[in-house]
Amino acid sequence: MTPMSRRDLSPEELTCMAVRDALEDAGLSASEVGIVLAANALGGCLNGQSCIRGQTWLKPVGLDGVGVINVDNSCAGGASAFHLGVMAAASGQSPVLVVGTEKMWTGSRADTISGIEEGLPASERPVLRETYSHASSTLMGMNSVWVNHQVAARGTTLEQIAATAVKSRRFGEMNPLAQFRKPVSVDEVLDSPVVASPLTRLMCSSFTDGAAALVLASGRVPDAPRVLASVVRSGTGDTEYHDRLGGVAEEGWKAAGAGPADIDLIELHDATSAEELYALEAMGFFPPGDAGAATVAGATGPGGQSVCVNPSGGLVSRGHPIGATGLCQIYEVVQHLKGRAGARQVHGARLAATVNTGGLINADPALVSVVVVER
Repeated sequence: MTPMSRRDLSPEELTCMAVRDALEDAGLSASEVGIVLAANALGGCLNGQSCIRGQTWLKPVGLDGVGVINVDNSCAGGASAFHLGVMAAASGQSPVLVVGTEKMWTGSRADTISGIEEGLPASERPVLRETYSHASSTLMGMNSVWVNHQVAARGTTLEQIAATAVKSRRFGEMNPLAQFRKPVSVDEVLDSPVVASPLTRLMCSSFTDGAAALVLASGRVPDAPRVLASVVRSGTGDTEYHDRLGGVAEEGWKAAGAGPADIDLIELHDATSAEELYALEAMGFFPPGDAGAATVAGATGPGGQSVCVNPSGGLVSRGHPIGATGLCQIYEVVQHLKGRAGARQVHGARLAATVNTGGLINADPALVSVVVVER
């Protein structure tokens, strides 16, 4: 994974940096790769490369005729490419290279927000933009509705949400590749500028430039974590976001032969700190309304007594490079399963999960991915 704080690198430079490191870690040359899955969301609207992004940005690596397949699935592009990579490895095209890249800082905030909002159906965007015109972005406006429901119906407090952001920054401080590494206090989170009431700036993920890559291989590989489950499901607009999330998580636990109580660490899609708490409850880690108090008590943080949540710092602190995020999550859990996560290491970790979502169809996630990996 590249550093998430580098705004000076091009999509090509980010892609090649991550891929070269992944190949070196796997002990492979580029010519040994069976197939490449390349994920990206905003290359067309922000980087002038609407098609053949993977082939273009990987050219300096020297893949020498290896097939490159491009994947776009909004914020879930990385997890989508990973799922296809699992299928490709199982079919005999091993080893498979999976890479996700996003270059979001291009000088125009309006263009980046517009690109992100292409994760909504074109027919719905005008109405949604009008409905959430009070917010700095349509998607954060939609998130604010969920937060208000959490506060009113589940008893989650703004102080608990702020404490979740503080926990994310604490992990980010320990992650040398994180975008935001400066610790913050609860008061600083609550007093930061409002994005979409009651969400403040420090409760929300930000634009991020970055890339992540991994190699998948079939059969037994010494010291390599094993994929127990990779489940993807798409919403159709008829189910509420968190109901869909909970349903896909149940499928993931069943496929892995495990449950929430068995998971040692999880990287989940915290587009906001409030969403981290809501997602934990939706997926069965805590009863409704309990995740906030558990987080304040330190149960989900460093050395906590429950599942360790977003030890990378999550989207809020590690960063959210749209098409690469799902792979950044998998990168993080692999570091822990291999015992090389440094100061943030979850000691004795055996089972890890990642949850990546992307796009919305009438407030139903366009894709949910749940991955379970075993040491």
